[in-house]
Amino acid sequence: MFKAFLIKYGEIAIKGKNRYLFENALVAQIRHALKAVEGAFQVTKEQGRIYVEALEDFDFDETVEALKRVFGIVGICPVVILEDEGFERLAEEVVSYLHAYYGDCNKTFKVHARRARKTYPLQSMELNAQLGGKILEAFPGMKVDVHKPEMMLYVEIRERIYLYSDVIPGPGGMPVGTNGKSMLLLSGGIDSPVAGYMVAKRGVKIDAVYFHAPPYTSERAKQKVVDLAEKVARYAGPVYLYVVNFTDIQLYIYEKCPHEELTIIMRRYMMRIAERIAEKTGSLGLITGESIGQVASQTVQSLAATNEVCTMPVFRPLIAFDKEDIVTISKRIDTFETSIQPFEDCCTIFVAKHPVTKPNVKVIRHSETKLAEKIDGMVEEAVKRAELIVVG
Repeated sequence: MFKAFLIKYGEIAIKGKNRYLFENALVAQIRHALKAVEGAFQVTKEQGRIYVEALEDFDFDETVEALKRVFGIVGICPVVILEDEGFERLAEEVVSYLHAYYGDCNKTFKVHARRARKTYPLQSMELNAQLGGKILEAFPGMKVDVHKPEMMLYVEIRERIYLYSDVIPGPGGMPVGTNGKSMLLLSGGIDSPVAGYMVAKRGVKIDAVYFHAPPYTSERAKQKVVDLAEKVARYAGPVYLYVVNFTDIQLYIYEKCPHEELTIIMRRYMMRIAERIAEKTGSLGLITGESIGQVASQTVQSLAATNEVCTMPVFRPLIAFDKEDIVTISKRIDTFETSIQPFEDCCTIFVAKHPVTKPNVKVIRHSETKLAEKIDGMVEEAVKRAELIVVG
């Protein structure tokens, strides 16, 4: 029945003179998302509307699922496109549409007509009234309710006529790539994939860095992170994942520094390395999945200690979320089951029994002086040898 979709967007509509840039980005993201769907599609932009038309047979459900992962879309409307052959023919098509889509329905309804083409002989209010009358004639069990109808019938009069009644919610947000690029510190946990998803939803292109510590972390742990990056990439577009071998640095810190400070010092060096890679690849900020007080390294004092080594802004979209809030989102974006697989990453291997929860930055700096002999060269080597995996 449906060969096309009307795509509705939200915030883009208030972007003023720059709106066309956001619309073009959204069109590009839709085209990219539909590459994974069997079939050929034409994506066009017309007077504040974006249309997706199937050029051959396609899988309706698969197409809708792909569109539901495109940031910037607030509504996906399966639409019937008609040529203008006069009002009587339009009325016949409306009745036929309702029969096919709803059967012998007994719903309350409202017609919402919009006459974008001002040469059309009937005005919007006249269309509402006359089409409503035709529907009542064809469906005696239906009633008009202009306040809380069970069914809305939308009719848009443009060069062609667009007919639809269903609006499938999209993810909202802004098209990826319209707000620069940032580097996500991605682990195998629940939080960081959600953080990446949330920042990407605001139009930010995502790269990612993962700290791997073989042989203390397995290849399966690394694959788990690649799998999570793939799930984030379904929303954020292709993700460039940089895998950093962190083993030697962790062992050196373990050897030289007080064990209760291990987590903070290791975290500081992760931030330093992530920032170095971000600078080389054009990212403008770092993203973490930290939430205040969730673990020892995420107290306000600990966050201040890790922030101190960065010159880039650090985005923490989950900072005030409860764990259950984060889990809810992870289930919705299908990262939860992967995140809970029992493969530990380097953050969990070298954890002190009694980590400091309120680190003093001056004390941490002093402890780091014990690393001065080798650490700069080790960091340089880790950045240089980072493995790049393109995901999505």
